[in-house]
Amino acid sequence: MPAKKKSAKLLRCPTCAMLVTFDGEDFPFCSDRCRKIDLGKWASGVYKISSPILDPDVLEDLGAFGGGHTKNSDDDN
Repeated sequence: MPAKKKSAKLLRCPTCAMLVTFDGEDFPFCSDRCRKIDLGKWASGVYKISSPILDPDVLEDLGAFGGGHTKNSDDDN
């Protein structure tokens, strides 16, 4: 029985859907151009992480940075 050849693993570029290999220089993108397009989408707010923050400690820290009220605020007096 002949030995099986390892097939190159292929994936599609998230920007243009062109086939790319795992060992490509710009993986998971097909080129530096597609990588920069993707970065631009993140920077301009096209992509968003939509799950809410449920950790109370993280919410408290975000409130302190955003000027919001925290649990330890003295505004209650």
